[in-house]
Amino acid sequence: MQKIYVYSVYILSNYNNNVLYIGVTNDLVRRCHEHKNKLIKGFSEKYNVNKLVYYELFDFIDLAIKREKQIKAYSREKKDRLIDKLNQNRDELYDNGVIKKITQNASANENQMKDSLL
Repeated sequence: MQKIYVYSVYILSNYNNNVLYIGVTNDLVRRCHEHKNKLIKGFSEKYNVNKLVYYELFDFIDLAIKREKQIKAYSREKKDRLIDKLNQNRDELYDNGVIKKITQNASANENQMKDSLL
């Protein structure tokens, strides 16, 4: 039996919300746990970036990777506007193995990606 994945593009911030990290994963809960517990060496560990402030869900990894690259290319101002649309207070969306729901869905994201790639 083949495992079904849901892919996530996510944005983490630090406590002061002045540093952002953008990533993609097939297991958002696991990945947030790794960041929170500093199990991943590199940027997020160095800058203490471990607060999930935004995510989008995708059915297909290729679309998730394209979206990750698109967001990474955004200016800081545009990244902030993206986050603020769904999480204006920059609340932590990961809590002890649970991801808080935000309103945008995968279908809307995939349609947005298709439109922007045309």
